[in-house]
Amino acid sequence: MARTRPTAAPSDAALEVIRDHIFTLRSHRVILDRDLAELYGVPLKRLNEQVKRNRRRFPRDFMFRLTLKEARAASPLR
Repeated sequence: MARTRPTAAPSDAALEVIRDHIFTLRSHRVILDRDLAELYGVPLKRLNEQVKRNRRRFPRDFMFRLTLKEARAASPLR
């Protein structure tokens, strides 16, 4: 059995960065794929490729597509 090292608890600053990317949509707390890619330090294209390749690892309600109206509301100019 492989041993794993204990991970350090995230700092308050790191938690705040994550909290800044969470918002409520359709009564669910969500993080957009672009924000997840940024948090993990990977290109958005690669994150989405990996999700597509590993769909069985995610529950059905893990993700959903935004409507155009929702996408506009969630995408302030950066």
